[in-house]
Amino acid sequence: MSDPKRLHPIVIVLTIGKRLKDFIFTFIALFFIVSNKGEYGGFVVFTVIALAVVLIIINSILSWLRYTYRLEQGELRIEYGIIVRKKRYIPLERIQSLNISEGVLQRLFGMVKVQIETAGGGGEDAEAVLSAISKEEASLIGEYVTSSKNERNHPAELGQPQRLVYKITPFQLIVLSLTSGGAGVVISAVLAFLSQFDEFIPYERLFRQVETWAVSNIIFIAVLILSGLILAWVLALIGTMLKYAHFTVMKTEKDLVISQGLLERRQITIPLKRIQAIRINENFIRQILGLGSVIVESAGGSINNQEGSKVMLLPLVKLQDIEAIIIPAIPDYEMKLDFSPIPKRALGRYIFRTWVVIIPLAVVAVIFLKAWGLLSLIVLGIATLWAYLKYKDAGWRVEKEQLNLRYRTWVRTTVFTKKNRIQSLEVKESFFQRKQKLASIETFVKAGFGDAGGRVVDLDRNDVEKIFSWYSRKQRD
Repeated sequence: MSDPKRLHPIVIVLTIGKRLKDFIFTFIALFFIVSNKGEYGGFVVFTVIALAVVLIIINSILSWLRYTYRLEQGELRIEYGIIVRKKRYIPLERIQSLNISEGVLQRLFGMVKVQIETAGGGGEDAEAVLSAISKEEASLIGEYVTSSKNERNHPAELGQPQRLVYKITPFQLIVLSLTSGGAGVVISAVLAFLSQFDEFIPYERLFRQVETWAVSNIIFIAVLILSGLILAWVLALIGTMLKYAHFTVMKTEKDLVISQGLLERRQITIPLKRIQAIRINENFIRQILGLGSVIVESAGGSINNQEGSKVMLLPLVKLQDIEAIIIPAIPDYEMKLDFSPIPKRALGRYIFRTWVVIIPLAVVAVIFLKAWGLLSLIVLGIATLWAYLKYKDAGWRVEKEQLNLRYRTWVRTTVFTKKNRIQSLEVKESFFQRKQKLASIETFVKAGFGDAGGRVVDLDRNDVEKIFSWYSRKQRD
């Protein structure tokens, strides 16, 4: 592959689509602003948009023509730029992972997209992106990368054996979709989209006009809202099934290889040595069913590729089966799920932190809404129950060279971190905690762009000192 090669021409279409998407709100704003400026307003808008589209198409074609890549002298060499020619040479031994995906257009032409992450990555973008190359070329690049790491001279010597770690079953996929809670994401996305038109759509006037009608048609509105929520839930259900269909985890000698997706197929490679922590998430429904999701926090990814740093390893698995699956795949970790609880005297603080927010709101609701305001007491009861669950779920465990923390926000989270991966350990003790001999502890690990870790509030001070002493020995050594 020493001769320069171009990406597949489908990249032109992908680039045009991406740039039109970036300018769509600008075009819409221009339409609303200029179209009302006299009889020629519409003509001006059409001319400007048409000229912009033509320039985008020309720029996309020239960008494709000027973008080349090749493998030469142990480096992936990429050259690009229309006016200013830029060169990027990436030594193969620095490449940590190749993330391969197949969008709809790529699949139509038998192409794949390759994102290249390096040891010094973690910036705004991946080190390099080959948007559309053949599967054979992607495989060949992967073989050269592995061959370079193993200090071999020819990719034919590769042949790394792979072992199946996990494969999602149709039943697991259905349960995963039913318990994902993705409806809120869909609703938030719709609201965020509509919020872009605040300046052009007179929402207040529209709401005033329908206010009288809404009072007399409250049942119809309730049914309409319920139908919208059901539709959002169905869309989230379908989206989750498409995303995690054919989810498979394979293990090589040094990497975990994750493949997933029905319409868009993705393949992510996680070097074992870059794993910073393992996280188990359980939402309320999955916790009742004894199920959870396992996420790997890795020192990869970038701002625009958060999935590279927080990678779903097991989308849905029984908690009792996690240890049997993880230990053979990542043998450095202990996956014990028994924890030392926080002291009983911390319960009052968990409840107080909730009441200090909810009770004032409930009082205001009762004052202004009278009898209807009493419904806020239901919210107070739910919040109190949630505070108790946060207290009950909090815990810690030190396992030789590993720290395990468990806590709850909206979901119950368990974090497993090796001592040598902890970037820093922070202990906090407020005035009121000091009076009750309590303290909080928080750990930070390097996970792609930014930090990750875990935090448990209101541990017994003696337990915090044990954890701090366990970690500080590493610093002394």
